[in-house]
Amino acid sequence: MSRFATRGVVALLIFAAAVAAIGGAWIIEAMGYKPCELCLLGRVPYYVGIALALATALAAWRGFDGLARVGFAALALVFLAGVGIAAYHAGVEYKFWPGPKECTGSLTKDLSPEDFLAALRRVKPVRCDEPALVILGLSLAGWSALISLAFSALAAFACRSGFGSAMRRDLQPHA
Repeated sequence: MSRFATRGVVALLIFAAAVAAIGGAWIIEAMGYKPCELCLLGRVPYYVGIALALATALAAWRGFDGLARVGFAALALVFLAGVGIAAYHAGVEYKFWPGPKECTGSLTKDLSPEDFLAALRRVKPVRCDEPALVILGLSLAGWSALISLAFSALAAFACRSGFGSAMRRDLQPHA
């Protein structure tokens, strides 16, 4: 298998795994677990990564080595941002640090008991500081951090690796 095909397979693997991760999040949401604001923010690197991985796979298969490398570098950075978002969210869930006031249950003013109960009936915010689901000791945000780290490392390796040849091609297609 040529290095272009190998890079294309790696990009397609990242694409498929990112689609599966987002699909899993949607399934969990359909089961009744509503995402908080940080959960929704944490999905953004996956959405960007899905499109970028597909474009990178196409570039690799078309022989655009330099463009594929740029795609892998961008994938590594996008999923590294995902690690940061997910690690921050997991830290909020495990009370390592405070989260955003919008989703951690903080009140901005004193309310009477009646006003407080009325507000509870009107608004059902999803808290960012409580894990919706814990699997094998990790919250979904913790799992997202690990998955994003794996995607970032794989993309960085694919960007850096010559897959058995010199790293000398730019944005020119190969015959």
